[in-house]
Amino acid sequence: MLSINEIMTADLFTLQVQDTLADAVQLMREHRIRHVPVVDDSGELLGLITQRDLLTANSACTSIDDIMRKEVYTVSEDDDMRSAALILQKYKIGSLPVTSNGKLVGIVTDSDYVGLAINLLEQMEEVEPDDFDDYDSTDALSG
Repeated sequence: MLSINEIMTADLFTLQVQDTLADAVQLMREHRIRHVPVVDDSGELLGLITQRDLLTANSACTSIDDIMRKEVYTVSEDDDMRSAALILQKYKIGSLPVTSNGKLVGIVTDSDYVGLAINLLEQMEEVEPDDFDDYDSTDALSG
């Protein structure tokens, strides 16, 4: 069984509730990311802000706390990849913070799964015969 810690990003960019929306925009642009966990000083996960949240925020909102999602689906670093993928698919979300005892330790995104799929497809291409037209299934039976 493959666990989340094998594909999660552990080198995280985070925000705190006192940060501004401008801070969030700059962080996302600078690092080309779409999901940023919001944590407290001890690293406890408080919420999540997404690029979509920033795009839909009204002009009266000025702080992260105003628009961050406070109810966030999370996974443990020991959870299996399939379970996490099913959560992403079922709830149509783009990321899952990874926690251990309430502390943020990583994040897994839909992009991580796309990367995994690409890797698996490349591996499959390496072991498949180049040309199936030359393969005669009766040869396998006449052995």
